[in-house]
Amino acid sequence: MGRFVGTGFEQSRGVRRVARVLGPIGGIGVAGVVLSACNIPTFGAFKGNTVQGNSTFHLWQGFFVASIFVGGITFALLALAIIRFRRKGESIIPKQIHGNTKLEVFYTVVPVLIVAVLYFFTVRVENKVDTVARNPNLRVDVTGFQWGWKFYYPKYGVTTITKGVDLYPTLELPVGETATFRLVSNDVVHGFYMPEFDFSRYALPGVTNYFDFTPQHTANFLGRCSQFCGLYHADMLFYVHVVSPSQFQSWIHAHQGS
Repeated sequence: MGRFVGTGFEQSRGVRRVARVLGPIGGIGVAGVVLSACNIPTFGAFKGNTVQGNSTFHLWQGFFVASIFVGGITFALLALAIIRFRRKGESIIPKQIHGNTKLEVFYTVVPVLIVAVLYFFTVRVENKVDTVARNPNLRVDVTGFQWGWKFYYPKYGVTTITKGVDLYPTLELPVGETATFRLVSNDVVHGFYMPEFDFSRYALPGVTNYFDFTPQHTANFLGRCSQFCGLYHADMLFYVHVVSPSQFQSWIHAHQGS
């Protein structure tokens, strides 16, 4: 009887010790979430300088926050099991049972609900990213080839193309206007990657991909091929300039007939 009472006391003391350890951690976590409610960290990702990319960025934030909560609960329960039920003698702790229907239903249903919610938001964002406007402000044909890019603006008859190493083409886009892209490959698989737009899409031989960009802010950065495609893959770069509509028209006029 004394041994049983002692064991119960030790368990109670173990629970209090766990509470002292996890309490401050939980408080810090809750405070961090509350204080960052209006400014969630980027978690290492670009904010996505397009309407479509910004939606992808917020999805990334949501997944990361969800993983923090799930991981925090998992490690808290693991710490509880390690501390509370560590070996203290020859007796078996905790009490051995064959099953707990309510607990099993709980830890089956909750993960399914979490996955269902994440799936719902993923589909919604994917649909937004893959939607192509019927009447875009601009159309751009993109062709990947070993080892460069060609950008053609059919409305204006303007083409920019890779002309050797360090002579990268420019993709000029007007801010606030929707541009529809037509992406193809002339030879092998290439990856059309624009990091600050949070966007990457394969350029596949025999396949035509369509997608939209609606830039939100002026910017300058490098795009690249994200799929190894041969000897000079590393030099398969291009400039991206997001400018005002008036600057875009000036750029078009400067390149027409050239």
